[in-house]
Order: sequence, then C-alpha cells, then structure tokens
Amino acid sequence: MTPVRILLCDDHAVVRAGLLALLGSTPDIEVVGEAGSGEEAVAMAAKLLPDVVLMDLQLGAGIDGVEATRRIASAPSMPGVHVLVLTTYDTDADITRAIEAGATGYLLKAERPEELFTAIHSAARGRTTLSAPVATRVMDQLRGAGRPSLTDRETDILGQLARGLGNRDIARALFISEATVKTHLGRIYAKLGVDTRAGAVAVAKERRLLP
Repeated sequence: MTPVRILLCDDHAVVRAGLLALLGSTPDIEVVGEAGSGEEAVAMAAKLLPDVVLMDLQLGAGIDGVEATRRIASAPSMPGVHVLVLTTYDTDADITRAIEAGATGYLLKAERPEELFTAIHSAARGRTTLSAPVATRVMDQLRGAGRPSLTDRETDILGQLARGLGNRDIARALFISEATVKTHLGRIYAKLGVDTRAGAVAVAKERRLLP
C-alpha cells in the first residue's frame, strides 16, 4: 500500500515533534513536511501536494488554520489535497468555520492514536471524519438550525460587541452595569455555542442575528 503523504501544520514545535514520532510509528503514513504557520502550510502544500494536511486552528501570528484551510481547499492547483483539522477547539463557531472553509474532517487532539490514523486514511480518500463530540455538535446544530432565541437586551449587547466595544463602554451605551453586561454575555455565549467575544460576533454574522 502506498503510504498516505502528510503535511503537519502546528505552531508549536513540541506538538509537531510528538505527531512526527507518532505518525512515524505506522508504515502506511509518511510525513513529507512540517509547517509552523498558516502561510507556510499553504506554500508547502502547493509545493509538496500531500494527500492530507493535518491542520491546527490557532497558529499564532499570521493567518489562522481556517484561512489556511480555505486557501488550500479552494486552490485549483491542489484538487487532491485534503485538510484534516486536528485541534483542541470544539466550539460551534470553530467547527462551522472550518467545515465551511473546506476541511474534510475535524478531529480533537484528545482522540486515541488509532482514531487519528483512521481519520487520516479517510481524509486521504476525501471522506468526512469527525470526532464524536464534534459530530454531536454538528447534529445538534442541524436539529436546531433555527435562529437562537436572543432577548432584545442580548441582541443590543451583541450589536455593541460587533462595534468592538468593551464591557465598560457597552454598559455606558445601554445605561446598565458592567456586571449586567457580563451576565448577558455569558447567556449569549451559551446560546451561540461559543466562548469568546470574537466567536459570538462571527456566529452572529453567519446567522444574521445582527440588525
């Protein structure tokens, strides 16, 4: 069997070294390159044309894993290159952005090595592979695909977030306390399935929740 050719992309050298050692333990997977940034991953993928790019999402300075995935997946010169996301992030926003960018699969770093090997082979064939928690989130999103039921106040705060305002400025703009803003933010995050301000704004724009 011809080994699956892999390009690793993670901004942590220690993580890349660990993956290199792990993947080197199986004869049907060959690591052909390592990238420490999104830009480097795109350039190396174009040059090496691996079967699979194992992509982390958070890559420090420069473009993130989602944008790198989008560039690789949409490049006419790389039709046979598949991106398999391997990350610790499993929020709805991260999953949605990666899949919409063209990722073939989405795997969490907590998976067992055997699951990773299987996912790599599936991705090389263009087959979608999702970690069980990720698959559950995707199904939950599909079942409840309607708009989240945000209150008027939560919508107001979300709009202020989109303008880039901090908690103090939001409180002043809406004539409420910072503690109240924080309480509403917690509820907004829970409803949108995110854990950051940027994630909330991204999901709000995707689902057209902003006026």
